[in-house]
Amino acid sequence: MRFDTVIIGGGLAGLVSGISLQQAGQQTAIISTGQNALHFFSGSFESMQEVPKRTLDLFAGAGIRVHYNPGVRLTPLGTFREAALSLEDTSLFPTPRFADKILIVSFAGYLDFFTSFLAEGLEKQGMSCRICVLNLPELEKLEQGPSEVRSVQIARTMDRIWEKVVQEIRALLRDEDTVILPQVFGLQDISVPGRIRQGVPARVVFAGTMPPSVPGIRTQMLLKQRLRVLGGTYLMGDEATRANIVDGKVHSIVTRNLGSHCLEADNFILATGSYFSKGLKTNPFSIFEPVFGLDVEYDEDRNRWYDPAFANDQPYMNYGVRTDAALHGLHKGKPIGNLFVAGSILGNTRPDLGSGAGLAIRSAQVAVDQILSL
Repeated sequence: MRFDTVIIGGGLAGLVSGISLQQAGQQTAIISTGQNALHFFSGSFESMQEVPKRTLDLFAGAGIRVHYNPGVRLTPLGTFREAALSLEDTSLFPTPRFADKILIVSFAGYLDFFTSFLAEGLEKQGMSCRICVLNLPELEKLEQGPSEVRSVQIARTMDRIWEKVVQEIRALLRDEDTVILPQVFGLQDISVPGRIRQGVPARVVFAGTMPPSVPGIRTQMLLKQRLRVLGGTYLMGDEATRANIVDGKVHSIVTRNLGSHCLEADNFILATGSYFSKGLKTNPFSIFEPVFGLDVEYDEDRNRWYDPAFANDQPYMNYGVRTDAALHGLHKGKPIGNLFVAGSILGNTRPDLGSGAGLAIRSAQVAVDQILSL
């Protein structure tokens, strides 16, 4: 099978690349193992302090609602981080003290929403907190299943019973001016968070939970749908296992599912993410990129890969694939002419492109611009 561009990785960087290239008239294919950083998405696009119109247009075309309001966002542990561009249902505040009295609401059986951490962090900012747990019969069936109750399971139910949740919250409210709920609404119906805000007579803030991220999965679903509407191919549940490189250029990709049927293209984008999605792998002696064997920037002293203080920035998260200025992947110091690298697999090798979701978007756009200029 032949395409104009083959993209390895179906997360934010891969989908932004694929949609952008399809809109420009290219035929693209994305190879996705299924798991990516969007499953950990906070709801805010880190380091996106300046937002190009092309980014906003891409999200609008996919039906993704965003807002831009530089400030801070609330984390699942009750701390705050700087943020600007975010999904519509992710609240941003000018300062960490955004309320006087807060009602924190969780659901019986749901263990991935840490109400005590939230309350402790918010009270440090001078806000009074009260915690309540709702017992909903609709969720009792989930507790009887063989696996733990996770955010996606709850979200599928919440989109059907959100009106009941609103009624329960209205009955619980005393003199609180703000209600905090876990971000488990709007997985399949993006209008639900807004409807909840309209129905509750207090400010409603949706706080992040442990992964998987409901806003992240919803974002991925909408971007995949947009890619397919534009005519792109999304190979779900497959994995690139080997690259055929001829005269310094990638000729084709071998995948686990397609066997002897290689994917050929004029250009390739590597957007396989970092360690979680196996874009980078490790052994006791090195960190390596498994598909092309690209050069990786990391400290040769393994003891320097991590900081013993768990909460500190971990050095290994900054390691990534080396590229030239045009984001061509380097192999033994030489660029592969038609291979571009985008997303978190870059680590901090290109600090000019930002970090987190901002890095994914900006690097994808650089790769796309390079391809379209050829």
